[in-house]
Amino acid sequence: MGNNMKQFGGPALFLDRDDINTDEIIPAKYLTENSKIDLKPFILEDLTLKDFDPNSESLKQAGVIVTRANFGCGSSREHAVWVLEVNDINVVVAESFARIFRQNMFNCGMIAIELPKDAIDRIISLGDQVDISVDVDQSTITAKGDREESFEFFLNSFDKDLVMAGGWLAYANKNY
Repeated sequence: MGNNMKQFGGPALFLDRDDINTDEIIPAKYLTENSKIDLKPFILEDLTLKDFDPNSESLKQAGVIVTRANFGCGSSREHAVWVLEVNDINVVVAESFARIFRQNMFNCGMIAIELPKDAIDRIISLGDQVDISVDVDQSTITAKGDREESFEFFLNSFDKDLVMAGGWLAYANKNY
């Protein structure tokens, strides 16, 4: 892996629920903000999840979100990905993603990793403090908590190229 490769991973934030939608990721009332960075404080502000506090340290420190099925459903808006990006979250691990949300992640040079339910269960079972690292070249994810678990994931070659380039604009500049 080259030294200029972006590092993917960090402390995990567990959002243990299906169908977290784009309005929960970034409330619609903030979509008038002119810059990505203006969205930063409002991440997950309206998320309904037992024991979740949008002002928690675990959210401020997170580099990875681990969640369940159909993440990013609802209205298709790039803002939902942008608010993750400006909060230094560059990986989401889920059982499945809404198609447009998933594509927006790759377009921004971020990684949407799909793993089966039992793999998500195993990651969540590692404890409260879990650190995740992603090896894009090898298509592996390693989660370290009370113990260490590794999983393989699949990215098609185009999505991998987008991630390696740093997103769609960088990819297009390099290839067109």
